[in-house]
Amino acid sequence: MSQEEIEKNDRFWLYVGALVLALLTTLAIVKKSESDKFEPIKQQLEEEAALMNIRVLN
Repeated sequence: MSQEEIEKNDRFWLYVGALVLALLTTLAIVKKSESDKFEPIKQQLEEEAALMNIRVLN
């Protein structure tokens, strides 16, 4: 193998690594955004569950 082929191969794995890192970062940002978006709904459900959690004494 020539030096040029080795450099191309090295760059290929660098590009693959950068692409994977970019995809994982995008996925994490989207997941965080969705979590923040549904936080008020989650709080409302927890409040309703707390209100429904009463004991009836005979």
